[in-house]
Amino acid sequence: MAVRGTTRPTRLLFVQTQAEMAGAQEISRILGEALARAGPAGEPAYDVHHLFLYRKSAGCDDFPNAHFAARERPGNPLAKAAFFARLALMMRAIGADVVLPFQHYGNIVAGPLARLIGTRRIIANHVSAPATISGTVRRLDRLLGMAGAYDVMTVNSQSTWRDYMAYPERYRRRIVHVPHGFARKTATLDKAAARRALNLPETAALLGTVARLHPLKRIDLAMKLLPGNPDLHLAIAGQGPDADRLQAVAATLAIRDRVHFLGERRPDEIGLLLASLDVFVFPSEAETFGLAAVEAADAGIPVVSHDMPVMREVLQVEGAPCALFVDAADTEAFAARVRRLLTDRAEYDQLSALGRQLGAAHSLEAMVASYRALIEGTTPAGRPLPQPARTGKAA
Repeated sequence: MAVRGTTRPTRLLFVQTQAEMAGAQEISRILGEALARAGPAGEPAYDVHHLFLYRKSAGCDDFPNAHFAARERPGNPLAKAAFFARLALMMRAIGADVVLPFQHYGNIVAGPLARLIGTRRIIANHVSAPATISGTVRRLDRLLGMAGAYDVMTVNSQSTWRDYMAYPERYRRRIVHVPHGFARKTATLDKAAARRALNLPETAALLGTVARLHPLKRIDLAMKLLPGNPDLHLAIAGQGPDADRLQAVAATLAIRDRVHFLGERRPDEIGLLLASLDVFVFPSEAETFGLAAVEAADAGIPVVSHDMPVMREVLQVEGAPCALFVDAADTEAFAARVRRLLTDRAEYDQLSALGRQLGAAHSLEAMVASYRALIEGTTPAGRPLPQPARTGKAA
């Protein structure tokens, strides 16, 4: 669909807080790629752009039409003022018809700026776990939502939806549940070849995880499985602020030779890592969807996840769990679940088979169709979106 009065297609702008390859960035990447193509029933191809508030790593450099407002997170008040001015100018220059901010800072920063410069539609996306959002940011988001800074706010799971159910009705009525879809992470290599490609031990029992290295991901709890199980190795893909501490933990536990820090990996390399694993471990205590665990289960790698409602919600097929759940802080119980999968071939195969059915439960096509509806001004159920009062001038 062309923008009214022009011949160009509708322009979308995805806004993320930091440029790095993590779950929220992966969702906007695959969603942007799909929306840049014409739909299966003749739906329009959109002109898709990505804007990052600052660049954390090179993980998003190859996104099409990628823009970076800053090379690093602004610090002092003067730098922040200059950053906001530059961001507003960039957003006006891009001239998006629809802005889709992700994560809490993306929402509270890009949402009101988009409204002020007269953006036609703003679709905020709640993909940050409550534990990662400060009280100040939550209050500001609540005020912005009630004031109509966003036309609609998506949540990616029923668990995330429940986090906002105590909010006032003026806020809640703009919330739409759009379950995350995902792109399958596969590899053509067998396990031995995948391990050789990643320089991982070929014959060891290999656990693995994919996560931003942040304290809330609790990767150290997976590392604590190794001292009492000398045959286990652990592969960790990701980067983040907890990297140095995790290196120190490995040294303290005397397991440095059995922990393999692989750094940030491109999306096409995650399938290779999953193909190399025996078990995927997911000790995170703060998630809204748990994309990495879903991708692993879908690839047929049984998952041992920290037990929280959102993970039980997303790691099941028609009510049957396709993962084992445990209090990951209980090292003995965590290790017992891992051992169970490594020794019980029948249960391993059962979970692997169930996991491979997750693609239907978390359909990428369904997610894209829902976003097309929101972009065009209706909810996925076909109802018109609420229309807030316009306070800005057209760009």
